[in-house]
Amino acid sequence: MAPAVIGGLMARRWWNRKKKEAAPATPAIADVEVPETAAPPPALPRAAVILLGFAGAVVIVFGIAALRGVVAPVFLALVLTICVHPLRIWMVGIGVKRGAATVIAILAVFALIGGFVALLVISVAQFATLLPQFAPQIQAAVTDLSKSLESLGIGTQQVDTIVSGLQPSNLIDFATQLLGGIAGIVGSLVVLFTVLMLMVMDATYAPAIMRQMEPRRPDLVAALVRFTFGVRRYMVVTTGLGIVQGLLNWIALLILQVPGALLWGLLSFLCSFIPNIGYFIAIIPPIVFGFLVGGWPTAIAVIVVYGLVNAVVQSIVQPRVVGNAVALSQTITFVSVLFWAVVLGPIGAILAVPLTLLVRTVLLDADPRLRLWRPATGDLVGTREVAAEMSAAVRADSKAARAESKAARTARRRVGSAPSAEPSTAITSSATSATESPAATTGRTPNPPAK
Repeated sequence: MAPAVIGGLMARRWWNRKKKEAAPATPAIADVEVPETAAPPPALPRAAVILLGFAGAVVIVFGIAALRGVVAPVFLALVLTICVHPLRIWMVGIGVKRGAATVIAILAVFALIGGFVALLVISVAQFATLLPQFAPQIQAAVTDLSKSLESLGIGTQQVDTIVSGLQPSNLIDFATQLLGGIAGIVGSLVVLFTVLMLMVMDATYAPAIMRQMEPRRPDLVAALVRFTFGVRRYMVVTTGLGIVQGLLNWIALLILQVPGALLWGLLSFLCSFIPNIGYFIAIIPPIVFGFLVGGWPTAIAVIVVYGLVNAVVQSIVQPRVVGNAVALSQTITFVSVLFWAVVLGPIGAILAVPLTLLVRTVLLDADPRLRLWRPATGDLVGTREVAAEMSAAVRADSKAARAESKAARTARRRVGSAPSAEPSTAITSSATSATESPAATTGRTPNPPAK
């Protein structure tokens, strides 16, 4: 058996050697010429992708609108959790235990929401009792309005349609329904409190979760961090400035003796969260009641006070404090208020900016390939420099064009005036030669005149 085994091993070695010799030598990787291949065609045309995206967005929006009773309180709880999270971190940093810090943060938010709802209920109840007292004045104002509309040529039927909603009885019914709706909101706050409590407790592990995700999805983590920072800064600053704005308007209405000053101050605070539209919603009721008690002088005073407070707080102070934390254009902000108000109701109008920031975070900021569209939504940090350079280039081109046009006009004037100057020059030279000809021909000075 031994000779047979040895012979088999020798035969296998010889066979392997033949295979190695027969195998062609593979060139180095650097010497291989890889043919250029065209990019694979897209699976679907761009138009089909856009239409499918719009169709998916419509389905999502209708789904959110159908579940507004769940989506609105959950997102409100998320915003409140984001706003209160630094308070819990600060308490842990000064030595408070993590569980105690979480409980304190939850109680602080509960106290804030409970106080706000109680104030809202008191104000609406005051409004419901205020309307019957001014029913005669409202009826007289409605009568005067109907006469004015008829004098402008509007038909009686159209006038009745316009003023039917301004009748005191209809306004009282509206106030009663509003008060009942607020009572229903108080009942639904149980869901909000429960979700908020659970979110605040789960948020204790949010930094650790972000740290685990960062090595694999750094863009997504950076987008979420930017979203939380923007929402927190916007909500905290808007809340503080809204409180200041509501207090100033309340004090001014008390001085002007406008009925329901507390209610209108609270309405001003709520409407401070609604960009571009909230000011007009908040100013209408105090103007009406100011006109009922003091006539046009009080109504004009209300307009002036609200205009000054709104201009200082929302147009000067808030943009400087918020800075680039939101970075939404005015057009997108205005359209977002209308859109989210239709989808989620009044709470959608109040949370329009955080909701829009969340959509931009998910669609643009989380994807590096789509981040170039961020300036189109209002983030103009680098765009302002480009716009300044383009404006400077336009001004330089305009200045050069004006200089060239001026030079061309000067050249045309010179060319046009050259032929008319030659005859006058000839006449002048001939007159000069005629005057100097005697002395030139005789070669001596002319005889002096006789004495």
